Amino acid sequence: MDLYEIPAWRIAQGVISGDLRAVDVLESCLERLDSLEGYIRACLDVYVDEALEEAERVDRLSQEGHHPGPLAGVPVLLKDNICVKGRRTTCGSRMLEGWISPYDATVVNLLRQAGAVVVGKTNMDEFAMGSSTENSAFFPTSNPHDLARVPGGSSGGSAAAVAAGYVPLALGSDTGGSIRQPAAFCGIHGLKPTYGMVSRYGLVAFASSLDQIGPMARDMGDLALCMDVIGQRDPMDATSRSFEGPRFIDVIRNDSLKGLRVGILRGFDEGRVDQELTMVSLMASRFCLDAGAAVSDVKLPVSMGAGLASYYIIAPAEASSNLARFDGVRFGPSVTGDTLGETYQMVRSQGFGPEVKRRIMMGTYALSSGYYDEYYGRAQRVREAIREEFRQVFRSVDLLICPPSPCLPFLKGEMAEDPVRMYLTDAFTLPANLAGVPALTVYAGRSRTGLPLAVQLMAPWGEDRRLVMAGAVLERAFGAPSVVG
Repeated sequence: MDLYEIPAWRIAQGVISGDLRAVDVLESCLERLDSLEGYIRACLDVYVDEALEEAERVDRLSQEGHHPGPLAGVPVLLKDNICVKGRRTTCGSRMLEGWISPYDATVVNLLRQAGAVVVGKTNMDEFAMGSSTENSAFFPTSNPHDLARVPGGSSGGSAAAVAAGYVPLALGSDTGGSIRQPAAFCGIHGLKPTYGMVSRYGLVAFASSLDQIGPMARDMGDLALCMDVIGQRDPMDATSRSFEGPRFIDVIRNDSLKGLRVGILRGFDEGRVDQELTMVSLMASRFCLDAGAAVSDVKLPVSMGAGLASYYIIAPAEASSNLARFDGVRFGPSVTGDTLGETYQMVRSQGFGPEVKRRIMMGTYALSSGYYDEYYGRAQRVREAIREEFRQVFRSVDLLICPPSPCLPFLKGEMAEDPVRMYLTDAFTLPANLAGVPALTVYAGRSRTGLPLAVQLMAPWGEDRRLVMAGAVLERAFGAPSVVG
């Protein structure tokens, strides 16, 4: 096994014990990145010199008998909406192409304190608005399993990089499925934590009430190890809070689901969902049954019937407000019109891509006088109904199983001119964001055509450890993903 194939938890063990050198692991990952990046195009920036310095520092600490941290020597990539001090943060947009962050995101500080080596930034849909990473202002990213297909989005660069073996661990952000859907498309695992479990300080906002940072990895142990590091309350984020419980890395050792009640989602239009994805959801429920869980059917009629419409009012409305700051004064192209209004128009027309403009206009309309109650107010009432629906369902079950997407990875350009069809790929993921509950996609093998399959798990608010424990059971049943490309 090459060093770039080793999971993060084994790298950390080896560096701490002295059996591995962080520099050797990093160099193996950088060689892998260099050999494949011309085809996959997952990265926007790679910090070669800085990463080597960080790896050397970790090795020195280990050699001197100090504990470098639980992620000692683990190479990590970050989605390019997570700020790194002194480095550009573009959000995949021309609007921020030259912007240099003056501070580190909280998750970056926590990763470095834990001994991780930050390797660089990954490509993404512009301002996290998209499901294919085709909306990046710089270039599209390819799926390592089939270069003609999309990696999913908006965290497609992070997913593709982990799947291809650039790094064992990456961070993404999830507003409506942007960690879970690309993880499913690229054949890895991806976790959207409970809203508030991971600090959003230093994450460039898309929709503040929905956004959440989370890990992506090829090994469930790596997700657990990362959550033990980044899942902390942060005074810099008023929405973050403490969630007491055992270490994530400890709960994944449990092979039994005895006493847990697992619900398998029914009541959606199964004719519109790929049959193999429906099949692996049923297989996952069987594996849970074999592990001692009780399994029953459940329905989410409000979430599956009105969730998509509610989300695509609330998220664009929040985006319209959050992105109002990009006006050319502090951020954006330096252009000057004859009037202030003309300057704003020129800056935003040049700086934003088509999908971002579309969503800003949708959100502005939903918030406009005379339409606020009709659209935004109604969408918020639906959101509260979805939260209540999840609360009721989780009184009868402890975990929920469903597909992560209606489809397998699709061809580049296949949905580019049909935004509604693209939005429908989020139908199974966005309810968890609206409800604020944790959700996880788990690799579930390959389709008949060799494309990745996955299953999605959801748990009650704050029960992320239960979710990861069940994910580890399914990983052992389906088999862990391996490096591709």
